[in-house]
Amino acid sequence: MRAIIFDLDGVLVSTDHFHDDAWRALARRLKIPFDETACRRLRGVSRMAALELVLEQSPRRYTAAEKEALAAEKNTAYRAHIAGMTPADVADSTRTTLRSLKRRGLLLAVGSSSKNARFILEQTALTSYFDAIVDGNEITRSKPDPEVFLKAAAKLDVSPAEALVVEDAAAGIRAARSGGFQSAALGPDAAEEGLASHQIQNLADLLALV
Repeated sequence: MRAIIFDLDGVLVSTDHFHDDAWRALARRLKIPFDETACRRLRGVSRMAALELVLEQSPRRYTAAEKEALAAEKNTAYRAHIAGMTPADVADSTRTTLRSLKRRGLLLAVGSSSKNARFILEQTALTSYFDAIVDGNEITRSKPDPEVFLKAAAKLDVSPAEALVVEDAAAGIRAARSGGFQSAALGPDAAEEGLASHQIQNLADLLALV
């Protein structure tokens, strides 16, 4: 194993609640039902794919231009939340684990569908830990397509077989598997389909795998 590719939201930082709040506010305005089950369906997918899932419950149909406007509205609300993030929003154990992995000579990357990934990494002072970053601005296909992980591996100059993907969402684990990567499922959502190579309870568990 030469490299580890991390998802961002829910793995390195906890921003899922910001996403949930932003989607919930949009659904409320549109009078669309939105509960915890709906929240879980949106984990690990792109903004536009998530919007399509939200709009499934709407009695009306939206044009492409209207969908772009709705996605922008959600992102504005989300950005307002994450603008207040600081290095204190990263667990000490996360930084310790990243430092330990780098000391072992592993290449580290972020592979995230989020178009705000670089902004979050900068806000939380995590950017310097990573040798490559691929976010939603660089891909055309979101998870469970493996494009984001394949591009991260290419930037690191490693093959999928040489890289471990760390994910907290089932869609991310499916993407890793279809791309030929080993994977570590962080938490129950990622592990629920039984497709991950490994299951971990926290990032420190990675130190026993590599």
